[in-house]
Amino acid sequence: MTIEIYILSREQIRKILKMEQVFKGVEAVYQLKSQGKTEVWPHVAYDFIPEEGVMDIKSGYVKEMQLHGLKMLNSFPLNSEKGISTFNGMMMVFDSNTGIPLGVMDASYITCMRTGAAGAIGAKILARENSRNLLILGTGNQALYQIAATILLMPKINRVRIASPRNKDKELKFVTSIVGQIKEEFGIDVTETIQFEAVENLKEAVGDSDVIITITRSKSPIIQKEWVKKGTHFSCVGADMEGKQEIDPELFIGARIFVDDIPQCMKVGELEIPIKMGIVTEFDIVGEIGSVIEGEVTGRSSDEEITIYDTTGVALLDLITAKVAIDLAKEKGLGTFIEI
Repeated sequence: MTIEIYILSREQIRKILKMEQVFKGVEAVYQLKSQGKTEVWPHVAYDFIPEEGVMDIKSGYVKEMQLHGLKMLNSFPLNSEKGISTFNGMMMVFDSNTGIPLGVMDASYITCMRTGAAGAIGAKILARENSRNLLILGTGNQALYQIAATILLMPKINRVRIASPRNKDKELKFVTSIVGQIKEEFGIDVTETIQFEAVENLKEAVGDSDVIITITRSKSPIIQKEWVKKGTHFSCVGADMEGKQEIDPELFIGARIFVDDIPQCMKVGELEIPIKMGIVTEFDIVGEIGSVIEGEVTGRSSDEEITIYDTTGVALLDLITAKVAIDLAKEKGLGTFIEI
């Protein structure tokens, strides 16, 4: 017996998927997770060539929606020298009642959108309400999506600084193009409302930031504790595999710590190194972000405390975002069915 599979390309997904729809799905899944209605399955990662090629597989099950599936992503930075994509992969979504595939699609755009939403949701929930200054550490694939998602959820943000300590040319190029990218990709005109700047002095920029989102591939701390002012919020996005680290482990001491998935963050998140060093333990984690959304756990409790949201990314977010894309694409008559 043949099976008919629905195929969606990156461009088709890009045409129909809006960040507002992704916010809704991501928050819903976080809540379902806090209610025990999901399963996050073990993360698999592999370094083909140290520092040059990485593959990871994330999978899971959303019981409430009877969806399960997996995402395989590949990040090969040196591909840029060959003129081919540096970030690519495949997403597979299945009906958990029958095991029949609901869709197979490009995973890179789904990942960028849901990761942008995740970092921004953490900032919206945990940052101070009067936050104005946003600092983005990193200028890779994810930077655009983190900026767009955060300014959508936090309309009081009026200054965005971008830092790429190891590639100043890339930093300057990114800053000069960001307004146009946001308008083209998301239809948002921020010409008159937000000031974008390249960071000349990272220490000073950190000390003057209300929200900091880290999205690098670093394996050693870039931001030091003594640079950070009281009340700062961190959404740590870049550390999603063993050994990655973007902020000073000492920042976790006394901070109010939240995660997307406790076991995964302890193993491969920004928390990995501080826990291995004995700086913090699992008991220092206040809770998962879904519990904050549900009202089971208090988020920020004062304007003075530093909050840290460690988000390694769970396949649940990809599954719900992919299902939204499938439904929208079918409504629009996009996609291709093939028999196998």
